[in-house]
Amino acid sequence: MKNNVFLWFIGSLVCLSCASDSKKETTSELHESVQTPAPAKKDVSFRYQMQENSYPDAMLELHSPLENQSFDEGAVPFEFNIKNYPFEHGRKGFQLKMIINGADPIGFNMPIFRKEFDTGTFKVLAFLVDDDGMALKEYGNYVERDFMVGDSKPFPEEEDPYIGVNMPVNGAEYKEGEDIVVDYVLVGGDLEEDGLRVKVAAGGQEFMTDKLGLVNIGNLAKGLHKITISLVDGSGKELSGVFSKSIKQVEVK
Repeated sequence: MKNNVFLWFIGSLVCLSCASDSKKETTSELHESVQTPAPAKKDVSFRYQMQENSYPDAMLELHSPLENQSFDEGAVPFEFNIKNYPFEHGRKGFQLKMIINGADPIGFNMPIFRKEFDTGTFKVLAFLVDDDGMALKEYGNYVERDFMVGDSKPFPEEEDPYIGVNMPVNGAEYKEGEDIVVDYVLVGGDLEEDGLRVKVAAGGQEFMTDKLGLVNIGNLAKGLHKITISLVDGSGKELSGVFSKSIKQVEVK
């Protein structure tokens, strides 16, 4: 009798254990079946946008400094002459912008001014902008000039065309879902005639165009991003010029 009771007790424990394990497996399977899949990663998008030529006859001339002119350290005088363009002296924001040695553009609201420089050799690209702040890109809308300050030598002669990037600027912040506009000026060449293209790279992807205009970048994830804008030849090889490539870091919040 005692043996029978003992066997019945052991059998009950085994049954309970099996039922418990079965319940655990069912619960585990149910848990796995209702897990939400991770959202698919969106591909970065690129879109070329033609820019309206608002002021086709606008002319920007630079009377000072002269090409390869040398100055002492300190204030260098700049004197621009602007034609066929509604420049409002000091009243309409920065209609004139200047890129120095490939850096971010600096805006000015007057055609004659002085700027401080330390010793060095400098390439200035100055350009007018349209009502949306985008660079005017036709010949005559911009002007370039090299000059030296202090004990410095001229840049080596460079025949390769190059680009000046108006937008984006380093440190620019964008909201998630907002397009990033890439705006650039081509100097010293013609994209179609010279067989060149502008390559824009961001988020591990690339886009190329052989037209002047704007490139809109969309779907960049939150965080810091490097945007590379470069000139490439027909085979996709980057030109070797010092100013043929520009890298800007932006943040999407």
